[in-house]
Amino acid sequence: MAGRPWSVVRAIAAGLIVAALIMARPCRGEEPPAFSGPQAMRHLEAICELGPRPSGSAAMARQRELLATHFRAAGGTVSGQAFQIRDRRTGAAVHMENLIVTWHPDRRDRVLIGAHYDTRPYPDRDAVDPRGRFVGANDGASGVAVLMELARFMPTLPGPVGVDFVLFDAEEYVVAPRDPYCLGSTFFARQYAAEQDGGRATHRYRAGVILDMVADRDLEIWQERHSIEWPDTRPVVESIWAVATRLGVRQFVPRPKHTVEDDHVPLRMIGRIPTCDVIDFDYPHWHTTADTPANCAPDSLEAVGKVMLEWLREQR
Repeated sequence: MAGRPWSVVRAIAAGLIVAALIMARPCRGEEPPAFSGPQAMRHLEAICELGPRPSGSAAMARQRELLATHFRAAGGTVSGQAFQIRDRRTGAAVHMENLIVTWHPDRRDRVLIGAHYDTRPYPDRDAVDPRGRFVGANDGASGVAVLMELARFMPTLPGPVGVDFVLFDAEEYVVAPRDPYCLGSTFFARQYAAEQDGGRATHRYRAGVILDMVADRDLEIWQERHSIEWPDTRPVVESIWAVATRLGVRQFVPRPKHTVEDDHVPLRMIGRIPTCDVIDFDYPHWHTTADTPANCAPDSLEAVGKVMLEWLREQR
């Protein structure tokens, strides 16, 4: 799939932002609008039109611009958290940058909703073309697409709890078997812990949730084992799955299955933020060239977005 020119992608993104803002304004006397899976799917497709988005690439920079524009138009405050590493192959410096989108900055008690927005450099699990083109529709774009659609509900979010969306760079900037994962979330967690320990903190995260690989056409989200076994994160898991049960969202399976080393690990272990992982780890196209929008579904995005929106509304 050839990527469209950047000017065309920007025009599409601008149209999606305008449409989302119009949809977010209910008429008097009507129920507030619901999370839209088709709208989230359009966001996912627009992201994938940029092509592969590994850390430090031009496509990643274009994605960062697209996302910052989208979240600012929706009313969020967007800031970058830049850092760099040395490429293990060349030794060259690689620019990396987490994006933090703040909603209701006056609320000191906060919740973090995160997703990684980089793509793996190569589809190394592809049996035919392990150095082929990897656009990361599910593994890279799906969590971001949910956050983009959730954004239109955030300015009117009730209650005393603020929300930060954090888009993590370099979750899988991996080119060799021993390369580390979760660089962006590790950097974020260290900065947060230093602020807390140094008495410079302006806020506190009561909980965190990572959204990863949530667009599988055959979506089944089991409870990730770290998340359910850690005593401080278990209540977060139970509260999310309770919302899913009450809403009749059957894609959330209330039983543990996989143990996943994802961005929630450094957030909890270094940042001391009780963070769970919402992930479908049974995706057959994981790290292959087939991880494309064709193998993702708006119904899956809607299931996750619907649950997360209601869970956020219930924070007290």
